[in-house]
Amino acid sequence: MPQAASIQFVALDALKLAPQPGGAEPIGTLAVFVGPDLALGEKTRKLLGAEAEALLRRAAAAAKFKGKASSALEILAPAGLGAERLLAIGAGGPSGDKRDGEEAQASGGKEPDAPPSSADYANLGGYCAGKIGRGKSATILFDLPRPPQEAAAAASDFALGLRLRDYRFDRYKTKKKDDAEDDGPTELRVAVAEPDAARAAAAKGEAVAEGVITARTLVNEPPNVLFPEEFANRAKALEKLGVEVEILDEAAMRGLGMGALLGVSQGSAREGRLVLMRWRGAPAGADEKPVAFIGKGVTFDTGGISIKPAGGMEDMKGDMAGAACVVGLIEALARRKAKVDAIGAIGLVENMPGPDAQRPGDIVTSLSGQTIEIINTDAEGRLVLCDVLWHVQDRFKPKFMIDLATLTGAILVALGQEHAGLFSNNDELAERLLAAGRETGEKLWRMPLGPAYDKLIDSKFADVKNAGGRHAGSITAAQFLQRFVNGTPWAHLDIAGTGMASPSGDVNQSWGSGYGVRLLDRLVADCYES
Repeated sequence: MPQAASIQFVALDALKLAPQPGGAEPIGTLAVFVGPDLALGEKTRKLLGAEAEALLRRAAAAAKFKGKASSALEILAPAGLGAERLLAIGAGGPSGDKRDGEEAQASGGKEPDAPPSSADYANLGGYCAGKIGRGKSATILFDLPRPPQEAAAAASDFALGLRLRDYRFDRYKTKKKDDAEDDGPTELRVAVAEPDAARAAAAKGEAVAEGVITARTLVNEPPNVLFPEEFANRAKALEKLGVEVEILDEAAMRGLGMGALLGVSQGSAREGRLVLMRWRGAPAGADEKPVAFIGKGVTFDTGGISIKPAGGMEDMKGDMAGAACVVGLIEALARRKAKVDAIGAIGLVENMPGPDAQRPGDIVTSLSGQTIEIINTDAEGRLVLCDVLWHVQDRFKPKFMIDLATLTGAILVALGQEHAGLFSNNDELAERLLAAGRETGEKLWRMPLGPAYDKLIDSKFADVKNAGGRHAGSITAAQFLQRFVNGTPWAHLDIAGTGMASPSGDVNQSWGSGYGVRLLDRLVADCYES
């Protein structure tokens, strides 16, 4: 695989764009930002000089380029600048969020006239990286026409976008196209007013980027490579960062009584695993409950006896995106030395139609003691999660639990791939998640819970059934999970539309998006670090 992008912060004031003795010379591409009506940052205007600015304006007029967001103008071999090309990136207007106020309010988003968010700067970095190209060298003048309120934080978010856009998963490609130009390292110099402050802020952003990349890679791996035992081994590698990792095999889970999770696993020749990760970053003497994150890790989902159609089944290698997010999140917290006590728990299984597979009509006993009638073996993720949720709340007594799961196709029908579904029994936790989604661009939409929906999963033969029928499928799945949180503040994120097969965007060109790592890291940073 190509090396990750190399990003270096340098001082704007030290740059000299024209080749001359003693002056730094931009490498490859020179990227600048322009706002509406071709407005330039003050330092950019001085560095370019009148001649280069005039050249830019003439080229923009010819190309009808006006500096709108997600637009760019390329000038090859610009005279007097010592660069191979000049790349003008549109920085857009006052805000990158164009949603109307009603939508913003419903989704926890920001108002249209709000200042740029972390997501806006990250998206700008991703768009810029896309225009520069992988395997290229560039100097980027991070001097925006509208100066950010927190320059170092904005530079960090911008660099995060650069790193995330550079990611590719091609480790299994043995042949490259003859004209491929992206095999070399990407070398980027980001010129800022205060490079020391930018470097300090970007160190945390780089930790988050590493967590996102880990999550993406896990989702992208083929299921013959990443089965439950191997997934657990990947998580165990976090021990080198100071994370405590405990792995329970099926014998240990059977001893605990995890009949729901094991019922899913029993159809596969590969045994399941439960992985418990703990990052103890809270200051010494802090007497606080840990925060807990739980991920569904179905490394391949055939549907079991209720087998899925063949078309598109290959995508079910990504049915562990929730678990991948939890591993990536714990890595990010450990890398940036987050001042929090955090639990990460992932239930890892394959859902296969083997000779020992559970059947529709079976009744299993969960770790909580509640009995579950199996209506559909393809409603397996909630069976995995319910035992893990109960174990985490019982053993660790956390401040809250958040689970992530590619749980239902119904959430795609409701929300498409623009938002993940948010279900919660706690308004404060839900509002904090919505705010984190607004800042990171990993958007959420809160969905309802209620007793009327709960009745849809009452069983004639057991305490509960694992599927409630065609209507309100995402809601009844969440209602099922709520029966296993035992009153703990809890949120369920249904990421079936955002965690895998995700649409390409400014910061992601990967099939596996790593959705949730930035969202939950921001939640922890804003609300739960000591």
